[in-house]
Amino acid sequence: MQKLRLRYAKRGRLRFTSHRDLARAFERALRRAGVPMAYSQGFSPHPKVSWAGAVPTGVSSEAEYVELQLVRQVDPELLCRELDAALPDGVDLLEAVEAAPGPLAERLEASRWLIEVPGVGDDELRDAVSKLLAADSVEVERMTKDGRRSIDARAALIDAAVLDRSDPTALSDRIRSVTAQVDDWPSEPGPYGILVTVVRQTTPVVRPDDVLSALQVVAGLTPSAAARATRLAQGRLDDSGGLADPLAKDSGGDRSPAGEPAAG
Repeated sequence: MQKLRLRYAKRGRLRFTSHRDLARAFERALRRAGVPMAYSQGFSPHPKVSWAGAVPTGVSSEAEYVELQLVRQVDPELLCRELDAALPDGVDLLEAVEAAPGPLAERLEASRWLIEVPGVGDDELRDAVSKLLAADSVEVERMTKDGRRSIDARAALIDAAVLDRSDPTALSDRIRSVTAQVDDWPSEPGPYGILVTVVRQTTPVVRPDDVLSALQVVAGLTPSAAARATRLAQGRLDDSGGLADPLAKDSGGDRSPAGEPAAG
C-alpha cells in the first residue's frame, strides 16, 4: 500500500459545511477521480481515510489534513490535481506528499488562527489581548452536547498579537491572502481588528470563539457583529513560536507555509 498525506483548505460558503458532510463529499470525489483506495474489511467496507482533527463548523481553514491509504503507487502531484478537480468549490486540495513515519496527529501540536473582530479598533483589541496574556487563567463557558462546560482558555493560548495591516512587512503572503477577505464587511462600517493567535491543541480544544469569550471576560470586549476565524497553519511548535510543516519528511519540518511567529 501507499500512504499519502494531503493538505486542503475550507473556504467561502463551504466553511458552514459540517465535517460529516465534508467527509461524504470527499469520498464521492475519491470515486470520481478514480483514486485506487484501500478499503476496510467486513460487511460494509469503507475507504481508508483518516482525518486529523476537524475545523469547527462555520470556520475557514487553510491547513486541514487528511491521510489516504492506496492499493498501488500513484504520483502525489497528479492525484492532487485530479482529486482537487473532483472536489466541490470551496474545498481546495493544496498539497499531497508521501506519508512520513509516525502518526500525523503527533505533528499537529498547535494551530495558528486569524480572527477578524468587527467593530473593535486596534488599540482596544491590543489592550484586551495584553490583559488576557497577563492573566494566569481565564475560565469561559461553552455549550456542549453534555451541557455547559467551563474551560481555561488562557492555558492553551501560547501567543496573541494584533495584526497591523498598514505595515506590509507584517504580512506573510499566506496571511495577506486571508486578510484580503476582510473587505467583505460592507454592512459593518467603522473599526475592526485582526487578531493572530497560536493555540495549543489540548483536550478540550480551545477554539477561536473561546479566545473571544476570554477577551470579553478580561476586558469586556464585544464585537459589533459575528467574528470570523481562519486557521492559517497547524504543526509542531519550534523554539521561536513558529509551526513546523506536518507534511515535511523530517520531524523538524522547516518548510512550513506559515512558519513565522504569531506576533505581527
